[in-house]
Amino acid sequence: MKGKTSMIELWHCPDARSFRPLWALEELGLSYELHLLKFPPRVREPGYLEVNPLGTIPAMKDGDTFMSESAAIVQYLVTRYGPSDLAVPVEDAAYGAWLNWLHFGEATLTFPQTLVLRYRQFEPGKAEVVADDYAQWFLSRLRHVDRALAHGDYLCAGRFTAADISVGYALLLARQLKLDAKFSPAIQAYWERISARPAFLAAKAAQGMDLAQALSS
Repeated sequence: MKGKTSMIELWHCPDARSFRPLWALEELGLSYELHLLKFPPRVREPGYLEVNPLGTIPAMKDGDTFMSESAAIVQYLVTRYGPSDLAVPVEDAAYGAWLNWLHFGEATLTFPQTLVLRYRQFEPGKAEVVADDYAQWFLSRLRHVDRALAHGDYLCAGRFTAADISVGYALLLARQLKLDAKFSPAIQAYWERISARPAFLAAKAAQGMDLAQALSS
C-alpha cells in the first residue's frame, strides 16, 4: 500500500452514491474522516457548497486531490492505494471488463434509478410514468449482470473487485427503491454474497442509518 501524508476526507449521505467510496475505503482498510450530510445536501446543507460547488454527493479530498464522481473515486482508491485484489492490472486479460463494469454500475444502472428516486420520493405524483419507465429501464439493463453471473460468483477476474462495489451499490439503491422484488435468483444470491462482506457491513455501520431514515429526518 502506498503511503499518504494526509487523512482522506469523504462527504457522504446515507446510502447515496458516496456509499461506493465508503465501501472501498473499508475494503482497503484505509483511515478516513467521514462527513455525514442530510440528503440532498445542496438543499439541506448549504455550507457543503463550499466543499463541492456542484452540491452533489460524493466529494472526496485526499491531500491536494479533490474528486466528486463515485466510480472514479473507487478506481482512484484501489489503484492509488494498491496493490489490491480490488483492482485489475492493465496487463490482465480482465482489465477491460473490470473498467467496463466499474463504470456500468454508475452510468448504466444508477442513472435511471435517480429518476425513480426523484419522481417517487421527492416529487411524487408529478411524473409517475417517468418513474415507471426508468424503473423498467434499470431492470432491463440488470439482465447484463445476470448474464455475467452465469459464469461465476463475481463480475470479472474470478474474484470480488471494485467492479462489484460499483454494481453492488446499484443493487443497494434498487432495494431502497423497492425494485429488488424483480431480482433474478442469481442476482439475489449475488447481493446476499456481497452485502455479507465485513467491509460492506462496516460501511453501513459507519453511516449509522439508511436512505429512508435520512430522507425522513
